[in-house]
Amino acid sequence: MGSRGPQWLLLLLLNCWDLVIAQPGTTRAVTTEGLNSAEAALETKRPSLLPRPTGTPRNPRPSSDPRPTPVTDVADLCVCDLSPAQCDVNCCCDPDCSSTDFSVFSACSVPVVTGDSQFCSQKAAIYSLNFTAHPPQRVFKLIDQINPSIFCIHTTNYKPALSFINPEMPDENNFDKLMKISSGFSLNVEDVSFKNKLNAPKTTKYEYGVPLRTSDSTFLRFPSPLMTSLCTDNNPAAFLVDQAVKCTRRINLEQCEEIEALGMAYYSSPKILRMPNSTMQHVSITVQSIIIQSLNKTLTRQEDTVILKQALVEDADMMICTNVVLEVKYSLTYTDAGEIIKADLSLLLGTVSSAEVPVQQKFEIHFIQQMSKPVPLSGNPGYVVGLPLAAGFRPQKGSGIIQSRNRSGQFTILRSTTEQDCLAVEGSRTPVLFGYNMQSGCKLRLTRAITCQLAMRKVKSLLQGQAFPDYVAPFGNSQAQDVLDWVPIHLVSQASHVKDSCQLPVTLAIEVKWIKYGSLLNPQAKIVNVTANLISSPFSETISGNEKTILLSTAVTFVDVSAPAEAGIRARPTINAKLPFNFFFPFV
Repeated sequence: MGSRGPQWLLLLLLNCWDLVIAQPGTTRAVTTEGLNSAEAALETKRPSLLPRPTGTPRNPRPSSDPRPTPVTDVADLCVCDLSPAQCDVNCCCDPDCSSTDFSVFSACSVPVVTGDSQFCSQKAAIYSLNFTAHPPQRVFKLIDQINPSIFCIHTTNYKPALSFINPEMPDENNFDKLMKISSGFSLNVEDVSFKNKLNAPKTTKYEYGVPLRTSDSTFLRFPSPLMTSLCTDNNPAAFLVDQAVKCTRRINLEQCEEIEALGMAYYSSPKILRMPNSTMQHVSITVQSIIIQSLNKTLTRQEDTVILKQALVEDADMMICTNVVLEVKYSLTYTDAGEIIKADLSLLLGTVSSAEVPVQQKFEIHFIQQMSKPVPLSGNPGYVVGLPLAAGFRPQKGSGIIQSRNRSGQFTILRSTTEQDCLAVEGSRTPVLFGYNMQSGCKLRLTRAITCQLAMRKVKSLLQGQAFPDYVAPFGNSQAQDVLDWVPIHLVSQASHVKDSCQLPVTLAIEVKWIKYGSLLNPQAKIVNVTANLISSPFSETISGNEKTILLSTAVTFVDVSAPAEAGIRARPTINAKLPFNFFFPFV
């Protein structure tokens, strides 16, 4: 018994392997269609009476297949039939095509139409063309295709997965129950703990994207919408990440005095650490302005900045809550060393009645570098001729565009001087001004001791500068957080085809394509493409003499690629009115 057991198991595995590697399907119907395609379509729907060939695997599905009957037959599907009552080119399954159309076909664009590929057995409609016939004919096969994968669905025994569950529509009877179910869209404080010291930043200074820490070992909370429009308070504010969001807050008006997120102290009491790990040095938030909004939306500026608490007041037959925080604006000042030195807060307080519940709140946070002036725009919205291009780079995926506070230093080229010495003017560059075609250059002297790799790095830094940008703003007032609107700079390297030679970049040619955008009366300049060509030439490392001089040049060209504008004249409207048939009754 011990010797026959493995033999029986081996025979069982061999039979299973023969079933898997058998031919992929059994041909059920084969039709060749010419002009009479309707008869062939009817023929394919008849059950096959041909005997099953020897060696053809049986249908692996049992007679009591729990799968539902397919709503659409694969023989009736035609994904390339896009024109009604008209033959589509190379669409072999189009019922509107005739043999005359088949003669101009090159191949079937959709040769196989199948059902669900995850099942072990499925129907497949195969289309091909017979060009040897005169006229050419369409060949159609309907087969049972066997899935060779061992990880396929043999039977479907989970009936709820065969259809979508109809959602329960809210009405006066189940509204309260659905409200309790939908209130679960919030983060669990235990899952996202802001007191977890393992997630605390280890750096000695604030870096981009690092959450701002407070003196109570938590983070500066910046409410934001998460999965829904509801406010999530456990969202930390990140360093150098400017944000402006709106969210709603469901409240019980009778408990407005107990809700912390509606009061001033919730946003003004935290003390921000100057450095991530400096627990002793912190910055208090200073309230700069308080604006009071009444029920009729009138605004009044508060003279002092005393902390006001929300209060529940009964006014006639209506209950209102006063001093509710509606808008919060943070303005944080930082230094070059990544240190927070100042935190300002501006608030908008309003009066909320039961008719204004849920409450909508707006939150903003901006970062300002110390000893810096406001950055002027290069246009609003379109670029103005003579103003510098707005450019920047993206440090990581998912972040915004980082720009220099110096607008004239965001996108620059070499500056030409009378001496024409590249090393003498290193670091002194000229901004790229919109609409101005520019060209500059200088001379670089290379000694005999310098290598090719060192010369390439030095020349490339001279041509591109210290911080060559990755993106250019399409408009003069484009926001840094709208990353998808910014135009990427395409850097193209061109070298001569000389083998075994040092390719030294000598020219940087920048081409800026722009269009006139908007109305014909006041078109706005919009940048649509920027290409930077870095042109190299062969450089001989054997220098005759003590040194060799090479010429470096940069050029900027602006190209207007606007399509010719055509003034459209609106057609005069036509009146298509008909009188009712009994309009003149009883006179006619």
